[in-house]
Amino acid sequence: MGTNTPLLTSLLSPPPPTMSSTDSAARVRRFGQAIRLRPESAAEYIRVHAAVWPGVLARITACNIHDYSIFYDEGLGLLFASYKYTGTNFDADMKKMAEDEETKRWWKVTDGMQESLNEGATGSEGGGWWREMKEVFYFA
Repeated sequence: MGTNTPLLTSLLSPPPPTMSSTDSAARVRRFGQAIRLRPESAAEYIRVHAAVWPGVLARITACNIHDYSIFYDEGLGLLFASYKYTGTNFDADMKKMAEDEETKRWWKVTDGMQESLNEGATGSEGGGWWREMKEVFYFA
């Protein structure tokens, strides 16, 4: 049986960004990230995320981040985050996020519970704290 290379290539290629239903000019970008959670901090991390500060949630929304989830694999000690970005200037929105005082205080609480998978990363405020992951499959 022969290989259908164009079909295989199209199946393995990341899909093009889709249009947002709220703003046809904005492209939806999906992100996946991972970080290690310190085992001794797992219960506290889960507790604080059960009641995320309203100002932090408002900043996330203001920076065009939607459909944000964090998953925990207790056996591996890993957190996996997934979100959609619907804005038009990701770098500017992330700069606004990093300059927000309440978000900085939140990061001081949560960063100590985590261990970055990125060599040399020192915290959320400096960027690169969570390891970015490449999307290899998407089905809507």
